[in-house]
Amino acid sequence: MAILDLIEHADERADEMVRRVPELGSGEFRLGSQLVVREGQRAVFFRDGKALDVFGPGRHTLSTNNIPFLTGLIGLPFGGDSPFKAEVFFVAMRELTDLKWGTLQPVVHRDSELGMVRLRAFGTYSFRVVDPQLFVNTIVGSRGTYTTGAIDDFLKSIIINEFNDLLGTVQTSILDIQSTTGELAVTARNALVDDFSSRGLELISFQISAITPPEEVQQRIDERSGMGALGDMRAYTQYRTAQAIGDAANNPGAAGDVTSAGVGLGAGLGIGQAMAGAMRDAYTASEPAPESTASGAATMSCPNCQAAVLTTAKFCPNCGQDLQGVACPKCQTMNAANAKFCTNCGTNLEP
Repeated sequence: MAILDLIEHADERADEMVRRVPELGSGEFRLGSQLVVREGQRAVFFRDGKALDVFGPGRHTLSTNNIPFLTGLIGLPFGGDSPFKAEVFFVAMRELTDLKWGTLQPVVHRDSELGMVRLRAFGTYSFRVVDPQLFVNTIVGSRGTYTTGAIDDFLKSIIINEFNDLLGTVQTSILDIQSTTGELAVTARNALVDDFSSRGLELISFQISAITPPEEVQQRIDERSGMGALGDMRAYTQYRTAQAIGDAANNPGAAGDVTSAGVGLGAGLGIGQAMAGAMRDAYTASEPAPESTASGAATMSCPNCQAAVLTTAKFCPNCGQDLQGVACPKCQTMNAANAKFCTNCGTNLEP
């Protein structure tokens, strides 16, 4: 085994956290060997499985001055030039960013409006090593290389466990929970500080990208919001019915080829009759049923003097009231003569 007079780790990968030199087994060192540590690195010096010292950035000469324990461990039988076996762990101290976390299984949430709802959550976080010796001793062990991929699943499990406990304390609806993700992220980060620091790590940032219900719940929420956007369902039904009749009149071939089916034609006629009936019912529902006189002629009450007037009359013979329609004093919409409220804005039309 060759004696290492220069110990360094220059080619650090983006996902690399720890690299041991030599990667396999122990290296042959001797007093006077040069140890080079770059900015953003720390070097943990091990001898016989025990951490002796931690070196910061710069060039260091291995001697009994900076590693006093070497004197007793080596014995210096050859005037300080005898080789000895040891390892150096180079630890990356930079911030490791854009790491992702997410719930593997939906979490049951007691929603204040929807009841029990299953939720998923995901986001990002970043951390760095703050105690290299503790991190190597508790997490890395004797591995030659250690990357973020090796610790990612472990940290995710810690994050998700804390987040599940936090979500159980949130007493709100998923309709409002998105407005609290910033506060939840801060609370979750504070709860995770001790879990990270006990392993020589510091959680620098923690973000919640989204908290979402299952797809079927999202569909129900969309339906509910769509119904709210429609407003007056009767007016919307009338509009859609008139639009469908107009489309059919302008495009008579849309129902399909007559030769292809009497069934299709019959269905089309049935739909047209149903739509016409719906429009007639919606219109007549707002008007009182006409009264009948002894002679059989249909009458109605004058909206001004309440006298019985033939439905075909244009003016009341008793007071001269115009029976063709009543203009809304607020929005000028024409309403039926006997209408009590404006069909457009709801203004009271009674004198």
